[in-house]
Amino acid sequence: MKFPYPVDHEIPLFLAPMAGVSEAPFRQVCRGFGADVVVSEFLSAVGIAMGRQQLLASLRFAAVERPIGIQLYGAQPDIMARAAALVTELAAPDFIDINFGCPVKKVVRNNGGSGCLKDPGLVEAIIRAVRGATDLPVSVKIRSGWDETQRDPVTIARRCRDAGAQALTLHPRTRTQMYSGRADWDEIGRVVDALDIPVVGNGDITTPEQILAMRAHTRCAGVMMARGSFGNPWIFAQGRALLEGRVRPADPTPRERLATALAHARLTLELEGDTRHAAIEFRKHLAWYTRRLPGSADLRRRLFEITSLGQADALFAAYLEGAVLAAAA
Repeated sequence: MKFPYPVDHEIPLFLAPMAGVSEAPFRQVCRGFGADVVVSEFLSAVGIAMGRQQLLASLRFAAVERPIGIQLYGAQPDIMARAAALVTELAAPDFIDINFGCPVKKVVRNNGGSGCLKDPGLVEAIIRAVRGATDLPVSVKIRSGWDETQRDPVTIARRCRDAGAQALTLHPRTRTQMYSGRADWDEIGRVVDALDIPVVGNGDITTPEQILAMRAHTRCAGVMMARGSFGNPWIFAQGRALLEGRVRPADPTPRERLATALAHARLTLELEGDTRHAAIEFRKHLAWYTRRLPGSADLRRRLFEITSLGQADALFAAYLEGAVLAAAA
């Protein structure tokens, strides 16, 4: 089934929209390792419509990130439409994605994100308003419902399609589940069978083998990676190899892992500056990149003390030197 924006492969691999993670540097790293499509952090339609400079700055992206979607959340159709029009004019991404999936309290307390799923009529009104405000393709990301009593992803997905959604991503958990329990891939398969638009599967993808398993289980048109990509952009290249019947590339060596972490840090430095705030925000990425490295507990402790991204170089060099000396002893 054809996506409404250009993709390089028949089964595209997506980087999910994640607050504080799917920023420009990480999007570029993941594109470099084979992500076919990236999506921005989810952005407040109210903030965009009001012209808040911090949010407008979040609309910036480099040409190497295309195809890219800008994801908006909100619960007022007119404001969502105004924000979509501004995004189209100021950023011209490849598509606009509507967030009906975020489960966090600060979003759903105003009926944004998965809070909209309590009112399917509102979901439809938002999609129609956004479609009417932009000439860009419009996709949606949903959960299976608000809670178990309202769990009906097929009906929700059909209503999204009928309102004008041109592609749909399903994370098959309810909002009340948050990230607990198991993502029900059977529900993705049922939505695939029910729709005539591309359906992207999302949920519980932490290894390249699970990319292949989700595709086989659900016949989804694409697979979206979220937490499985943390400190692990190689998952895209490894998953692509398996989808194409090739041997999975080996996991990176400690040196390759740290080299990628430094390249990511330097991109962040280039795009955001070497400020204390940037360094503190980047600590989580450094912790993810160093997970499961031999004897890395002390390294992570030191990384969580950095106040400048430049300090990471010296810490990684010392770690690698120590590893070499230990191997030679």
